[in-house]
Amino acid sequence: MTAFRISSAVAEAFPDTLIAVVTATGLNGRESWPRTAAAVEDLERDLASGTWAPADESDPRIEAWHTAYRSFGTNPRRIRPSVDALGRRLAKKGTLPRINPAVDSYNTVSVRHGLPAGAFDLDHVAGDIEIRYAEGAETFTPLGEPDTVENPKPGEIIYTDTTDVLTRHWNHRDAHRTRVTEDSTHVAFVLETLNATRDGHLLTAAADELQALLTEHSARSAVHHLSPVHRQVIV
Repeated sequence: MTAFRISSAVAEAFPDTLIAVVTATGLNGRESWPRTAAAVEDLERDLASGTWAPADESDPRIEAWHTAYRSFGTNPRRIRPSVDALGRRLAKKGTLPRINPAVDSYNTVSVRHGLPAGAFDLDHVAGDIEIRYAEGAETFTPLGEPDTVENPKPGEIIYTDTTDVLTRHWNHRDAHRTRVTEDSTHVAFVLETLNATRDGHLLTAAADELQALLTEHSARSAVHHLSPVHRQVIV
């Protein structure tokens, strides 16, 4: 079992944070996921028709992440929060990237609700996962760059396990080691908001939507919540 926790320092700095951890066990990424395919197509159709558009940096959901990034020394217009980057790409190209069914599921839910999302293959996680401030000596190998090693800046917020960094700049980019592939069978997905008071209902809806997409293709799924009040969950 894996513990997810928020450090006391991050909890104190961002007291209205709420994170949904959606877990799936016995996941089958090799079969067809028609509901996910339809969800992606519906999103793209709504964008094309003008009935919906992804949140941009003028939206309070994205603006909050830009403010957070600046607080730990990251320029959010150069290194963007994941949902911001994904929404900009969708607005420009008109389509979402197709990676694999599990990743396509959380990408769709993320951009639909304007909330950052990511995922970890728990079979490749070492020990527990913590959201904390980096000291600067940690190592990070970016997704898609297995031969690259980076060091986060001291004070940057990261997800990390006992081996190395799992995400940089809180939610900008995931690590290569814990990436979700078609062969991942035990996965934790995360959805995040910095303003639970305003957007907690969106997070709940997004987590429920993601779990529904996963249910048909997993043996078991569950939703857990992390917050400054409940700083640890076991998944």
